[in-house]
Amino acid sequence: MESFEKKAWMNQLFDLYGQLLTEKQRSYFMLYYFEDYSLQEIAEVFGVSRNAVFDHLKKAEEHLISYEDTLKCHDKKEKRAALLDTIENKDNQEIIDALRKLDE
Repeated sequence: MESFEKKAWMNQLFDLYGQLLTEKQRSYFMLYYFEDYSLQEIAEVFGVSRNAVFDHLKKAEEHLISYEDTLKCHDKKEKRAALLDTIENKDNQEIIDALRKLDE
């Protein structure tokens, strides 16, 4: 069973970089992480071996982590949010709201 933290991390990376994965990787990933399918259930849906599903998921995870290591989009988003939290006051609220919308 995957840890909650790993699933949350993978979901965040998928939101940022999922379109960079292959269609098959995206499909397997979404069934596994979003629909909570087992490896065997995914294998049955696609008519492949459980090991093939495992390999595609592992590659997808490796790619997502590699994209974040290179592009740092998640890291920058977190840093922007932290900075916005530190400057939040009524005089800056319109600017803060506009900046927060950039990350939606």
